[in-house]
Amino acid sequence: MTGDAPRPSAGTAGEPGSRQAGPPGAPLALYRRYRPATFAEVKGQDHVTEPLRQALRSGRVHHAYLFSGPRGCGKTSSARILARSLNCEQGPTPDPCGVCASCVALAPAGPGSIDVIEIDAASHGGVDDARDLRERAFYAPVSGRFKIYIIDEAHMVTREGFNALLKLVEEPPPHLKFVFATTEPEKVIATIRSRTHHYPFRLVPPAVLREHLEQILAAEQVRCEPSVLPIVVRAGAGSVRDALSVLDQLIAGSDSGGLRYDRAVALLGYTDDRLLDEVVGAFSAGDGAAVFHAVDHVVEAGHDTRRFAADLLDRLRDLIVLSAVPDAASTGLIEAPADRLEQMSAQAADFGQAGLTRAAEIVSAGLLEMRGATSPRLLLELMCAQVLLSTGTDNAGLAERLDRLERRLDSGPQPSAARLEQTRAAQRPEVPAVAEQRGAERPAQARAAERPPASRPGRLAAPDAASPAAGEPASEVPAPSGAPAPSGPPASADAIRARWPDILAAVQNRRKVAWIQLSNASVESFADGVLTLAFAKAGTARGFETGGYDQDLSHVLAVMFGKSPQIKTTVLAGGGLAGSEPASGGLTGGGPAGGSGGDRAGGVGTAAGTVSSSSRPPDQAEQRGSDRGDHRDDTRGERPGAGGASQSRTASRARASASKQQDYPPSQASAAAGGDPQPSDLPAPDMLTGTDLIERELGGRIIQELDGS
Repeated sequence: MTGDAPRPSAGTAGEPGSRQAGPPGAPLALYRRYRPATFAEVKGQDHVTEPLRQALRSGRVHHAYLFSGPRGCGKTSSARILARSLNCEQGPTPDPCGVCASCVALAPAGPGSIDVIEIDAASHGGVDDARDLRERAFYAPVSGRFKIYIIDEAHMVTREGFNALLKLVEEPPPHLKFVFATTEPEKVIATIRSRTHHYPFRLVPPAVLREHLEQILAAEQVRCEPSVLPIVVRAGAGSVRDALSVLDQLIAGSDSGGLRYDRAVALLGYTDDRLLDEVVGAFSAGDGAAVFHAVDHVVEAGHDTRRFAADLLDRLRDLIVLSAVPDAASTGLIEAPADRLEQMSAQAADFGQAGLTRAAEIVSAGLLEMRGATSPRLLLELMCAQVLLSTGTDNAGLAERLDRLERRLDSGPQPSAARLEQTRAAQRPEVPAVAEQRGAERPAQARAAERPPASRPGRLAAPDAASPAAGEPASEVPAPSGAPAPSGPPASADAIRARWPDILAAVQNRRKVAWIQLSNASVESFADGVLTLAFAKAGTARGFETGGYDQDLSHVLAVMFGKSPQIKTTVLAGGGLAGSEPASGGLTGGGPAGGSGGDRAGGVGTAAGTVSSSSRPPDQAEQRGSDRGDHRDDTRGERPGAGGASQSRTASRARASASKQQDYPPSQASAAAGGDPQPSDLPAPDMLTGTDLIERELGGRIIQELDGS
């Protein structure tokens, strides 16, 4: 709903441009004095005015229209202009002459016409009012061509009232026209809507509204600071009537100096730009004290905290747009004075687009939480604290930190290589410890390599058999973020087996769960870029595949050998564990430990190997075995009624001891006979007796065995 300034001539009531001056000292409101008189004067509604003008030119005027849209956008004014165009002596015409009696009566400041009836449905929307309208509608117009009913706030008509009008709206007499104006067209019943031509009005764009306000200020000869009009346009929110009401209020309270920014901000309740500049600058600098002082100033001054948050969000929006589009002001994306644009550009550059986006998201979410909150100040302070928290681990926080680092690198010198190396070393404190532990395990691995080869066919070679000698220096464990250059011989199955302890240590440094899974695996083959690992159990192989641990192993192999092979898994025949060391004899029923003397170990069947010695130090295995054996012997000695079962177990241990003395070197036999055990004197993992095998497989410890008899 817009209009033109009154023409300079103050002619009589029948002349163009005449307006009702009103009594002295009581001028009309701006939205009434500048109401449009023709379709050409309606601003921002070309999608409605042009079709209506064309319908008037072609004579295809419908009998009922429905104008809908937000308040103050020109619905009622357009309805009056349509009535003026229909009843003009030269009409129907898209451009009323403004001279005839009908045009003068229906002018914005005219007295009105008896043939154009405006009804406020908010107070006349009942069924009785609809019946009265229906009875009067059949009378012919008095002086005009048509009798036109303009029903404002049509959504307030009751269902019974609409039903009473339905037949009349469907089949009106030739001289009758209806224009329904409403802000809620969905409340008009469908039977009425389907019989009308619906024209939706829209909010007026800010640029068009600002230009219209400038024309009115020029006509009123009122001076205005450049920063005032953006506030008025913002307060109008696309409604011409609301914007003119705000402007009329500011003009009424202005002095000879015209419209001033400080008075407009104080009157309308908006946040001062200087306070917003202070808060945005404190956010970009991480100055929490300045931010919370600004919040305290807002609360102590009696301002609405929600209004402050909304103004801050609008400022962040302008900075985001200005950061993405440097010429946003010239293209109309931002409404701001020229002197403010330079400062806003500097703020956008200091804050960074990632930081602005993250801050805007936080403020927008805080605005929703502040609706109906009992402590809005607390929510505002929490919102500011989240914006200041630049160490967030979410995507927005990481993007902001990366953006700040890039801007610092662009503005400052690059750090030296020595400083970068110190930073990398500080980020890898655990690598030396792993290398030291591996160096301590090398002697034990070298002694384990001296064991005789396996006589059992079909078993894989143990990783320790291919380990370096004890005197070979330990190679440094490559870090996950190390250089991709390969270190060592080309990739092959033998090379991977030889460096399997180093590979396990590197995987442990990268991901401990992957190291645990690989401790139960051994290298079966490597061909055509495919590395096949053998696992003892199908469940362990499935866990390795589904857990994504093959990526950790591929990364380590790429660092050490320069190749990232495809990882496949297989399961050892008989359910044995991967990486078992070769040993003479087995735990079958016919073996030394599988006699028929009642020992439970005899029914175990073919034994599986255990994890390689690199996955568990020999000292720990020796200590665990001694503790478990002592405890088992004590409990068996205390249990009454052991009988034949105890004797059978004693005989089984004796046979196992004899087997150890036959299969191992003299040093190991002496240790088995009662001498001081050495780490290399430990039995092969697959030589465990039945009880030890059960404890190892079940992961527990047998405290007491109950005799079934």
